[in-house]
Amino acid sequence: MSKQFFGTDGIRGTVGQEPITPDFILQLGHTVGRLLKKTQASPTVLIGKDTRISGYMLESALESGFNSAGVDVILLGPIPTPAVAYLTRAIRADLGVVISASHNPFEDNGIKFFSAQGTKLSDDWEALVERGLGQAPQWAPSAALGKARRLSDAAGRYIEFCKSTFAHDLSLKGLKLVVDAAHGAAYQVAPQVFHELGAEVISIGVEPDGLNINKGVGATAPQALIAKVRESGADYGIALDGDADRLQMVDASGRLFNGDELLYVMACDRLEMGESVPGVVGTLMTNMAIEEALKQKHVALLRAKVGDRYVLEGLAQKGWQLGGESSGHLLALDKHTTGDGIISALQVLLRVVRSGKSVADSLVDAALFPQTLINVRLDSRDGWMQHASFQQRIRDAEQALQGQGRLLVRPSGTEPVLRLMVEARDANVAQRWAQELADTLQRAAG
Repeated sequence: MSKQFFGTDGIRGTVGQEPITPDFILQLGHTVGRLLKKTQASPTVLIGKDTRISGYMLESALESGFNSAGVDVILLGPIPTPAVAYLTRAIRADLGVVISASHNPFEDNGIKFFSAQGTKLSDDWEALVERGLGQAPQWAPSAALGKARRLSDAAGRYIEFCKSTFAHDLSLKGLKLVVDAAHGAAYQVAPQVFHELGAEVISIGVEPDGLNINKGVGATAPQALIAKVRESGADYGIALDGDADRLQMVDASGRLFNGDELLYVMACDRLEMGESVPGVVGTLMTNMAIEEALKQKHVALLRAKVGDRYVLEGLAQKGWQLGGESSGHLLALDKHTTGDGIISALQVLLRVVRSGKSVADSLVDAALFPQTLINVRLDSRDGWMQHASFQQRIRDAEQALQGQGRLLVRPSGTEPVLRLMVEARDANVAQRWAQELADTLQRAAG
């Protein structure tokens, strides 16, 4: 059964347009609540959100939907997505819900769900919800309605959890950090975590007004962080996205480190501590240089489809701990059940403190190969597969790049475009082949 509402990371869209409307969200809460009532006598659901103005409306709708099905609700307020995953598990709730559209602009919003174990739910569960959405509501009688309350110390609990993932005998004293919370869900907790571990903290992106989330700040707009790091003479900058599950880092020189590089640093730290790292999970976009550097350390790389849920599936399949995406979604399953930007930053800084090496020094053997990405707009999602001249040029490129780079051709999951990515040791080679492939496809498609 193909899903109508759920995408790769929950339900997301523009506020005021289906499905991100208050009536649909109320129906969603009611439907999920009824599913919970089938297996739990008195279920409890946690609801957290980011700082978008639409969060007030959607939170109320979700709360009403759950209560109308006889489900109790605990409201967490603005808090990172990974905090909801942690608190759901910590206080033995039956489900965690996040109202967030992550790195999207404020006009968008979405709903994500976590299981009682703090993990993302399966495709089968999402299919059950979608089937339930087509059924008539069954309102609970007045005496059986759910209740709602707020968890006043949610932020404090999560701060302590983040700190617990850092070595207890070490601290961040002596480090000056710029922390950019993207005017998002971590605007209160992120600076506090690093401050309480001993760092001198300069905060930006911590003044949300409901409309400015991710606007010119955060992991998707790192120039603000780079400028502040240079201006303040900080050692490192840490940028999160709107719901704080994505991380980018910057050093004192203004060098930006992406998720591939940070994942490699995390793996190096565990190896030098004598821990077993049989492999890590990346994606189809993970830079080939990281794969080669890991191979030199006898660490395998499994490439999953793009999307942190696929990285998580790969980790579960292999029984490994570390994985991530170039975009900065990083997973350390020995620390948390889901991707967490704050905890990932702490793991990288732990390597810095423990080894005495800078992040750049840890990456001298993993210099990224240049990548060129070109998007070609298509009339048909699968039409590119029918063009013989384009298919032949793909084979030519793969043969030419063998051992020196790689080619990735994949249709976008959200736009009518084909993404052409060429990676090579030589930037000119990557650029030439990417442009040649794009030109060939455009000629073939008319």
